[in-house]
Amino acid sequence: MATTTNDIFGAVPGGEPATAGSYGEAPSGFRLPDATRLGEVQLQVADLARSVAWYEETLGFRVLRRDAGRAVLAPHGDDRALVELVERAGARPMVQRGRLGLYHVAILLPDRASLGRFVRHLADTGARAGAGDHLVSEAFYLQDPDNLGIEVYADRPRATWRRVGRELMMATDPVDVAGVVASAGDTPWDGMPAGTVIGHVHLHVGDTARAAAFYSEALGFDRMVWHYPGALFFGAGGYHHHLGTNTWAGNGAVAPDEKDARLVEWTVELPDSESVGAAHDSLLARGFASERAPDGRALVTRDPWGTQVRLRVGGDSRA
Repeated sequence: MATTTNDIFGAVPGGEPATAGSYGEAPSGFRLPDATRLGEVQLQVADLARSVAWYEETLGFRVLRRDAGRAVLAPHGDDRALVELVERAGARPMVQRGRLGLYHVAILLPDRASLGRFVRHLADTGARAGAGDHLVSEAFYLQDPDNLGIEVYADRPRATWRRVGRELMMATDPVDVAGVVASAGDTPWDGMPAGTVIGHVHLHVGDTARAAAFYSEALGFDRMVWHYPGALFFGAGGYHHHLGTNTWAGNGAVAPDEKDARLVEWTVELPDSESVGAAHDSLLARGFASERAPDGRALVTRDPWGTQVRLRVGGDSRA
């Protein structure tokens, strides 16, 4: 959705520097710790072999583990699992209009040069992609074989981020594609580099106020951007967003079911079991179900539209 800086902020002359602590609105109670990061995402796909080939050839992942009906993907030179593909044969392709749940999964590359190499790789292979300059980052957008949305992006240095009042400035302006590619130099693309992570997840929701009640007041994210039309962005530790939510799927949109290609689960990593416990207590206090693991190091909950999120101590596996 192309919403430019002028569309959101009008004639604001560049805003103010977004120094640490100068932006974002914290929840009234529990707040996620600064060390919060995202872990892997689990996606349901119709044809595992087809999806693995695309994620390897187009995105540049490698298979870390594979067994019947499942593949776990990681960057090259890095054993951190980022994407788990789970097959449901014949699953229906994702539709963006009228369907809640996943809008896109966003893969964060370590630097602009890596993004430039990726963009050059897309051009070399003939892959089609959209693009957006979000002021805090530069991003390129693709659809996987099941029409699941994928963003690949690189952040701008935090010292360059700007704010208006307490709101971080984000938009969707045209990307300087030539500049991005030029930053790659002569180094060829050889797959997702070490240091690649899941930067954020963006979801279709039914209502942004209810999204704030769940993801901020209950789960503990700060609100970061709230004037972007039809959207609300949340982050922890001053990050521009670990989660985007929007109502662009339209009135009457429904959640995907087990026969759909979809986001099955996404993961938030916390620094310790005390943080997991505090999140669990906050969810329950605000009327949201939370199932905590017996060892206290993980919990599973669902947002008001059924999207499952797992909170766990960083470094732990889903199992």
